[in-house]
Amino acid sequence: MSCVVILGAGIAGLSAGYHLQQAGIEPVLYEKNPRWGGLCDNFEVGPFRFDRFVHLSFSEDDYVKKLFTSSCAQNYHIPDPVNYYKGVWLKHPAQNNIYKLDVAEKIKIINDFYNRKPVPEEGISNMEEWLRLQYGDYFAKNFAMKYTRKYWTCEACELETSWTGSRFYLPSVEEVLEGAMTEDTPHTYYAKEMRYPQKGGYRSFLTEMAGTLDIRTDKEVTAIDPFAKSVFFADGTSDSYEYLISTLPLPEYVKLISGLPAPVELALKNLKYTSGVLVSLGFRRPDVAKHLWFYIYDEEILPARVNSPSRKSEDNAPEGCSSLQAEIYMTPDQLEKADLTSHLESTIRSLLDMGVFEAEDLMVKDARKEQYANVIFDHDIYKNRKIVHDYLDQVGIAYAGRFGEWEYFWSDQSLLSGKHKAEELVKKIKKSCVNGVCG
Repeated sequence: MSCVVILGAGIAGLSAGYHLQQAGIEPVLYEKNPRWGGLCDNFEVGPFRFDRFVHLSFSEDDYVKKLFTSSCAQNYHIPDPVNYYKGVWLKHPAQNNIYKLDVAEKIKIINDFYNRKPVPEEGISNMEEWLRLQYGDYFAKNFAMKYTRKYWTCEACELETSWTGSRFYLPSVEEVLEGAMTEDTPHTYYAKEMRYPQKGGYRSFLTEMAGTLDIRTDKEVTAIDPFAKSVFFADGTSDSYEYLISTLPLPEYVKLISGLPAPVELALKNLKYTSGVLVSLGFRRPDVAKHLWFYIYDEEILPARVNSPSRKSEDNAPEGCSSLQAEIYMTPDQLEKADLTSHLESTIRSLLDMGVFEAEDLMVKDARKEQYANVIFDHDIYKNRKIVHDYLDQVGIAYAGRFGEWEYFWSDQSLLSGKHKAEELVKKIKKSCVNGVCG
């Protein structure tokens, strides 16, 4: 029997384990994959390394930055994203960098931006209304709402708005006018600097936390009995626990816990999220990637976003080479039916048509599925999430991380989520274990 079991050795699980260990408690971590890291892990295609989705750290939290710095040497980047729209490359963010558009389209954007209806934000009921209020009808419809369909796999009116935070830049009329007249506009991206490990991919940021933890890989959870306090694995083994922290995606509990109350099961099934296909490409030229990443607004082009692992670190590609990774988002049902070969070839054709690279440049290609990408903030998310969290609280399962908390967490927020759960658990254990250490 283990005193503390942690399910999932991604950034939140590792953080929970690390901070428990710092308090003198030795947890056991179970990870279904062959390596720890979760979505912060990476994979290799020939001599190229690719992360699982784009990862760059822009945390302003001093504790997180110190922890990452103690793990590895870092590269420092100034964000330089661009946007592709109808054959034109626009500086990011597009809403205040429309210089390269034709005059007629600029006039429509500026006119609608200037004539926005003064609706108080508390009167806004969905994301579509919020976008129209912030950017005007034309830009909202032709840019933001189209990208919402590509990235979130749903209409903007199906989303609520409290999750947006600083993720959308809200320009003034003067900024929109300036960006229509010149490309020489100020940097307005929400992060001024981004960091990435010099070697080993984004996973290297987690090495300090992984440290000496007892991490058992290739251990896929098949069942949890919260009443018997036992976890069962696909290899036929099991473990009992006194305390459990889970970073597993909440919808997985439908398969893992038998006898769920009907309202809890329904709430779990109604939690919505996006899945993704990653298309990873390696090139025999060093200069294919011009930017750290770029966005694609055109809906007929499958990827929503493309990043460059080789620009983040030369260690991600052989000498004299470069790489790109495209992200295609879809619903879980679409992912189940997705033809990887079709998505791979479609992405290659689109990037060729966009002039991103030449056919003879391509050296390696790969496409693979990711079941969980992002939490969708539909109008019922908070109601359904509360039902699930209340149940987990009742049966003694602590939850952490993006898919355990069911939040739009960046990596530093997931790390702090695991830290917070560990600190809560330490307080409980100190009440029940001699000298603050549990067997």
